[in-house]
Amino acid sequence: MRKLVLVPTPIGHLADVTLRALEVLKEAEVVACEDTRRTAKLLRHYGIATPLVRVDQHTLERAERLLEEHDYVAYASDAGTPGISDPGAELVALALAKGFRVEVLPGPTAFVPALVASGLPTARFVFEGFLPTGRARKKRLEALAKEERTVVLYEAPHRLGRTLSALLEIYGPGHPVALARELSKKHEEIWRGSLGEAAERFAAPRGEFVIVLGPRELPEARPDVDSLARALAAEGLSGRALARALEAAGVPRNEARRWAYRKEEA
Repeated sequence: MRKLVLVPTPIGHLADVTLRALEVLKEAEVVACEDTRRTAKLLRHYGIATPLVRVDQHTLERAERLLEEHDYVAYASDAGTPGISDPGAELVALALAKGFRVEVLPGPTAFVPALVASGLPTARFVFEGFLPTGRARKKRLEALAKEERTVVLYEAPHRLGRTLSALLEIYGPGHPVALARELSKKHEEIWRGSLGEAAERFAAPRGEFVIVLGPRELPEARPDVDSLARALAAEGLSGRALARALEAAGVPRNEARRWAYRKEEA
């Protein structure tokens, strides 16, 4: 069976690679990767001599020939799990179309440690990755601001200031946020605070960032008072009992009393 195996690589510390990942990198006929220099450093560290071929967004046309010439291909991104913000997804689609078996190994990633260490809710979250550019950027941020889940973003240092300014405008300065940079490296930092504080703290940022935004507290949905009142009245409630039932359902007291004591429509 011809196969393509996606191999997660360390996001910083070289010891974070798994034993299974090293086994695949040794056994594969060829290792496709975003940057042969970075992947070669990892392979040299572990004494692996498998040939490397660069396959990134600019050289994706090489993928078809690579899959035609080899039966066992490993793919590694610069750091972390392939298929997230790199051409791994396109390579998987092409391999599946050619009848390859596709395997994805578990391993290092940046957003999970950042999310867990943020101190913000983790039960429900949305991973957005890198934001789009241009007009689509603001539109996407406005959509994310309506999220009831924690939001996780990736950002490069040269764009961090603009992103924090945009988030400030949409979420407000007091909104909770955590920023993680250089995860697993010597200068790892996980900072927690508000968006207003973050904009001041990271005026001259260094390193790749993961931004974790706390969920926005949305106003509770207003009940359909008319339908609710009619349903409760049909159950035999009226007067004070109806008013109390409407209040319990979230209807403001004055409005509940008006509905409870108004005259029946003809």
